[in-house]
Amino acid sequence: MQTTDGVVLPGERAAVTVNVDRWRAGLPPETSPAPDEEALRTAYRRFRDPDHARLPWLGPGLFTKVLYFAGYRRGAGGVQPLILDRVVAGLLPAEAGVGRRNGWSSEEWLAYLRWAAEQARVRGVEPDAVEMAVVPDR
Repeated sequence: MQTTDGVVLPGERAAVTVNVDRWRAGLPPETSPAPDEEALRTAYRRFRDPDHARLPWLGPGLFTKVLYFAGYRRGAGGVQPLILDRVVAGLLPAEAGVGRRNGWSSEEWLAYLRWAAEQARVRGVEPDAVEMAVVPDR
């Protein structure tokens, strides 16, 4: 494996190692492990808690987008943060564990994430592909 060790890339604060073979093959960088469920639960609860990170008008429909874009680890598999808004919730099957169209608890969100991870595993796709299949017009 050819690597470049200690290269400081633009925008990086520290030296990084780049797997040149993966880059030349058009593959994404090696991924970090998927976030664990407790970390996801904590992040969700903190966004909902007015004493922590609650921002006016930033409910689950918006902050799950933040969690998705900041925390999704493509290629890592397992339970990944996904978007849960009114559109997604309204189209999910009952097996996904989301029983209402808004105001979801962290446990409802995690049930949805577990369901999507299992569907992704069975189908051999990424969990966010399961979400996109639920909402085809996005």
